Formats: sequence, C-alpha cells, structure tokens
Amino acid sequence: MSENRDYYEILGLGRGASDEEIKKAYRTLALKYHPDKNKGDEQAESRFKEAAEAFEVLSDPEKRAAYDRYGVDGLR
Repeated sequence: MSENRDYYEILGLGRGASDEEIKKAYRTLALKYHPDKNKGDEQAESRFKEAAEAFEVLSDPEKRAAYDRYGVDGLR
C-alpha cells in the first residue's frame, strides 16, 4: 500500500520518535481520516489505512527495528 512512503513521514515524525509520540500521531490521523467521519472520501480512507499500517509497524519494537534497519524489505 504505502511501500514508497516512509512510515515516519506518514505519521509526521522523525526517526527518533518515542512510542508515545507515535501513538499520539497515529490517533490524531486516525480521528482526522476515519472512514466514519469521511464517508465516500477515498483519499481519506487511503490515508487512514496508511496511518494504520505505519502505526502497526512502528508500535511493535521488533517490526520497527527491522524497518529502521532494512526499510519495508525488512518486513517481508
């Protein structure tokens, strides 16, 4: 889905972001782009899914370490 976008960029964070900053950035984007708040807006739905994907990786210490070291290829 967002293979060409950096997960930190999607969440608007730097690579040194704390777990709390990641969670806060995700929650902000999730509320802003949630499909229930943006019915019929495909771009908002896509952004919501990107944010969820970024959060899933960056909130898991093992996945985040693999992503930081190898990028998206480290998650396959």
